[in-house]
Amino acid sequence: MRVLLISTYELGRQPFGLASPAAWLREAGHQVTQLDLARQKLDEGAVRAAELACFYLPMHTATRLALPVIARVRELNPRARLCAYGLYAPLNAERLRAAGVTAIVGGEFEGELLRLANGADETPAPLPAGHERSADGFVSLARLSFRVPDRAGLPPLGEYAQLRMTDGTLRTVGYTEASRGCKHLCRHCPVVNVYQGAFRVVQREVVLEDVRRQVAAGAGHITFGDPDFFNGPAHAMEIVRALHREFPQVTYDATIKVEHLLQHAELLPELKASGCAFVTSAVESLDDAVLARLEKGHTRADFLRAVELMRAAELPLSPTFIPFTPWTTLAVYSDLLKTLAELELVEHVAPVQLAIRLLIPAGSRLLELEEVRGWVGEFDREKLAYPWRHPDAGVDELQRQVEGVVALIGKHDTPRAEVFGAVCALVRDLSTEIPAWTPPPLAARATIPYLTEPWYC
Repeated sequence: MRVLLISTYELGRQPFGLASPAAWLREAGHQVTQLDLARQKLDEGAVRAAELACFYLPMHTATRLALPVIARVRELNPRARLCAYGLYAPLNAERLRAAGVTAIVGGEFEGELLRLANGADETPAPLPAGHERSADGFVSLARLSFRVPDRAGLPPLGEYAQLRMTDGTLRTVGYTEASRGCKHLCRHCPVVNVYQGAFRVVQREVVLEDVRRQVAAGAGHITFGDPDFFNGPAHAMEIVRALHREFPQVTYDATIKVEHLLQHAELLPELKASGCAFVTSAVESLDDAVLARLEKGHTRADFLRAVELMRAAELPLSPTFIPFTPWTTLAVYSDLLKTLAELELVEHVAPVQLAIRLLIPAGSRLLELEEVRGWVGEFDREKLAYPWRHPDAGVDELQRQVEGVVALIGKHDTPRAEVFGAVCALVRDLSTEIPAWTPPPLAARATIPYLTEPWYC
């Protein structure tokens, strides 16, 4: 069968979510075309030839971008079967079905895509072990024997986000996944809606061979895209030890929860020694009331302790935030800025992280909270989220202004400290009640390595 795999956006990296199923499909003899529309134009010839067109939807932005592409694919090839897969496919099943998608796949999607390509319909019976079906579509939590991702036909790694080192040089970045899903149930996280506290490992040799091939293609740095690299710390450490033995010159980064940084503090020096350039951690807020509502599993004090541990290990921490929530006040936001300055973390935080507004997608666990249900409006089918307004209009206005500043001056690779200073000025202008404090002096250059594409959803 002629299968077309399409990605619209995956955080500036070469899409693992195309390369992994491509390996399965090609192994079975199917003709596969991979299109990354973040770097390539829609190939209308490939669209017209496709018998099965599959859209990878790992995130909210990718899903919104995919909707007009789905319409165009239907227009060019009304005979093709359409499938949507990835975390956000089940969450937006109703909207996707209205757009003409007939197969919705969540969780461990490779086996189901292969089954569809082999000619099965969208409603198999009986279901294999480890699979579920609901109105949201087909979700697999099966334990798969993965294939090494096949990246043939994708743009070269050099066309994707790079790692900017502290001396200003750039490294080509590869991307892989050592595990999927997550053991935790944070209210705002889309992983929870699909995996419900489960996580699945990708076999060690598959991960390492994927790394080998990307290093051969020019990668000098690897991003591990696991929702939490320390969901399985033994598995993760086996992989980075083997990576460092084979490629001691290659660096890497990973995402690890604050609570796991504390629980596995003894592993932090080894991460540093094995080539970890930095660790991303979804801190979300420094306000304990917000953290409790999000069920993040850590407190402000835990974050402060994690900063100490990471500094002791000389391992850079890159925290991410959702600074604007219905519970954020101007004082809370000002405290976030002041704390980042006091901890000397300004250069560690991508400017976009100062502007992010809480997203409430379909199926979000946030809707379990009565106060949230009282704040949100009707689901917006175009934005694929529940709209909400802050009780204090001034906070919403601040968010809009911060977003504008970040978009305007941040896109020119402006030093992070300069963007931070502009955001601090906005807060002082909007509220005379916020205690005055002096932001840090501007840094002459980046003080930690960072990816040239900001991390957001």
